[in-house]
Amino acid sequence: PAFPGAHGIKDAFDAKVKETGVTVHYVDEGVDTGQIILQKKVPVAPEDTLETLETKVHEVEYEIYPEALRKILRREVTYKG
Repeated sequence: PAFPGAHGIKDAFDAKVKETGVTVHYVDEGVDTGQIILQKKVPVAPEDTLETLETKVHEVEYEIYPEALRKILRREVTYKG
């Protein structure tokens, strides 16, 4: 992830990037450093506020978490740690 940690959405908003995203990954000893399972981009519109961007990111999280679990259950992705 480009903006790891607990405040990634705010960090992306403050950086004024044109897009951010959501990453589902395995957890390891680092901060957002685990093997990636699934990612999806989230565009940042010029009119976005921090609150609207948070909403957009959370909507994508709700969408891809079940998809990531399906990939794991179907063994389309396996932990390589």
